[in-house]
Amino acid sequence: MEEKPEIHDEQNEMYEHFRFIADRGQAMVRIDLYLFAKIANASRNRIQNAAKAGNILVNDVAVKPSYKVKPNDVISIVLAYPPRDTEIYPENIPVNVVYEDDDVLVINKPPGMVVHPGHGNFTGTLLNALAYYYQGTGTTAYLCHRIDKDTSGILLLAKNELAQTKLAKQFFDHTIDRKYVALVWGTIKEEEGTITGNIARDPRNRLVMKVFDTDGETGRHAVTHFRVIERLGYVTLVECVLETGRTHQIRIHMKHFGHPLFNDESYGGDAILKGTTFAKYKQFIHNCFQLMPRQALPAPTARATSCARSG
Repeated sequence: MEEKPEIHDEQNEMYEHFRFIADRGQAMVRIDLYLFAKIANASRNRIQNAAKAGNILVNDVAVKPSYKVKPNDVISIVLAYPPRDTEIYPENIPVNVVYEDDDVLVINKPPGMVVHPGHGNFTGTLLNALAYYYQGTGTTAYLCHRIDKDTSGILLLAKNELAQTKLAKQFFDHTIDRKYVALVWGTIKEEEGTITGNIARDPRNRLVMKVFDTDGETGRHAVTHFRVIERLGYVTLVECVLETGRTHQIRIHMKHFGHPLFNDESYGGDAILKGTTFAKYKQFIHNCFQLMPRQALPAPTARATSCARSG
């Protein structure tokens, strides 16, 4: 019996994961042809790139495109998410390039910039800026993950489809560490810890997320590890490492933990939650909010444990 394919499409992880079990009467056929027939809108080139990247497993072993599928084979494949249909127009927007080689590009994204065009944001995005940056070179930037509009920090992109496929597998296998620094309300007593809770859209407000019981069926499994960097009186500076990549994960997990991010309007951090009643203190916090009109959440680092070379 063939299993329904499992598909991942997350805010911070842009990949698709499919899993099949070959029928008992399956005729022997090349695996790239088998998957080409099984997966809608997947070109044979995308599938062959997945094989080159080691992203096609048969019975938990990586195989080449020429592998012949056998009855009852358990087949899994991780594909980089297909290019978006939205046409990207070049716009002369400055890009802060941290690192670049033939295969990957590392960008320091400023706060307030949307990563890709979408509903209500068809211009002024990072992909518009990169289309201008690479204009006339024949190079295209491929997204491997995303960060929120008002979150600043490091974003990793691929410069060819094979590199994107390899990076997609690393995100899927969690062999890329993503570390954020967050300023949260209150004093966290523990030196470090882990927050676990399923995340899904809040049924009462679809613009924000909500944490649900891990034993229930609502939401997707999410894990955030944190470590205290410094306690600063009424706020705490923490480092957060994502084990999963759900929409608003750090923001909603820290709120669920009782420590909303400083000036996070969506999750209640834009009010004075800790401190004194003195007018000078209230004015100080108000001034801080004005200096940083967004949640205090930069994404300073992303480390891959293996390369994304196309060669």
